[in-house]
Amino acid sequence: MTTAPHTCPESLTVRPLITSLSVAEIYRTISANSDYSFWLDSAREESPMSRFSYLGVVPQGTEPLICTDVRTTDSFATDLEAALANAPQPHDVPSELTEALLGGYVGYFGYEYRALTEPASSVRHRASTPDALWIPAIRYIIHVHATEENWLIGDEQWCDEMEPHLASTENRDSAASLLTGLTFTPPTRARYTAAVQECQREIFEGNSYEVCLTAQTRARASAPVSKESALATYLAQRDHNAAPYAAFMHCKDFFILSSSPERFLSISTDRVSETKPIKGTIARATDSVEDAARAHWLTTDAKTRAENLMIVDLLRNDLSRVSYPETVQVPVLMGVESYSTVHQLVSTVRSRLRADVSSVGAVQACFPGGSMTGAPKPSTMDIIDRLEGRARGIYSGALGFFSASGAANLSIVIRTLVVSASGEVSLSAGGAIVADSDPDAEYEEMLTKLRAALPPSVGGLG
Repeated sequence: MTTAPHTCPESLTVRPLITSLSVAEIYRTISANSDYSFWLDSAREESPMSRFSYLGVVPQGTEPLICTDVRTTDSFATDLEAALANAPQPHDVPSELTEALLGGYVGYFGYEYRALTEPASSVRHRASTPDALWIPAIRYIIHVHATEENWLIGDEQWCDEMEPHLASTENRDSAASLLTGLTFTPPTRARYTAAVQECQREIFEGNSYEVCLTAQTRARASAPVSKESALATYLAQRDHNAAPYAAFMHCKDFFILSSSPERFLSISTDRVSETKPIKGTIARATDSVEDAARAHWLTTDAKTRAENLMIVDLLRNDLSRVSYPETVQVPVLMGVESYSTVHQLVSTVRSRLRADVSSVGAVQACFPGGSMTGAPKPSTMDIIDRLEGRARGIYSGALGFFSASGAANLSIVIRTLVVSASGEVSLSAGGAIVADSDPDAEYEEMLTKLRAALPPSVGGLG
């Protein structure tokens, strides 16, 4: 299917879409032959966070906002604010979509973007992917999970073309193009436990209270990776570990395949912000009694609760800088959320943003997510840089959308494969290190998290 060259519309139309296609097939169809596209996928539909999924494409000739190296600019947030202020918005929006993505930008901030948000901590390493990439949401579909309704959002021409095109398309099976045989070699137990012990030395010296130490492993596909191959791999990941903040993004020469369960920050149109840090993870058991015992253990283990509480305090402080102080609350402290492969200990911190703070400003104030750094942030991030000796890139950053309505919703980028078109695949995981951490237990937790993002049909840990 071809379309005429795109010019940015002054406003976007909204119309219901009648289709029998699966959400995956809708994405595959609308994103064909594109360089940039997105699927923000609330794959765990039973989760209360899974209200909408978004499937969008960027017209040829429309470029994203890209920050290749954050160390060479100090204006990216200003540029994004300006782009949002001028973004076309839908008109005649149904009431059930008022908190959805209504024009704006979809993308991510990589971990190294922290150079602009936490300048007291130096950034020593350069990621192979851009430090920030945001693409305009001007042609996309909203899938409403509660009703299974679909809505076309875009310029009249695109909507006119897409309605009959989607009506004449059939669901397909793409399993044959799945990336398989990927073998990831995790860090050795000796190396990781030595890094855990060094974190504990830094804690003993008073340089940190908690360090989120991570490890990265890589594999190489046997051939260059097409979008169809990357998508098929994501669908296997989705089946393996459905998550409320799952996502698939095609960013020209690389792909993001995420099954994140963690909310970094959401902002409603009435200025309520919410973050849901995860600290505490244990693998699920096949036996129901053992599985329940493991979930209960998370709520009673003193070390796990201490990890979670320290990050809750950090995030309360982050939000207090941009919120009315009396509105900062913790409605849920250390609740258990269960996913396909793991149980996790999750808290909720909520506040109301001050009138002078934008959604981008709120994200800047809280970035990077405290659950991926530890506390206090600046000195702990310096410890992380030294011990990990690499850029984290997209992993540990934030991915989601800023709506032109003022709403926003971003995840913490965990349980995520980053796949280059040339065939390189990276996967990272880690955990919070505190004074009484057991190094061997921390190593096992890191492996559990690596496996959560890696479907057996795709590959395994060597």
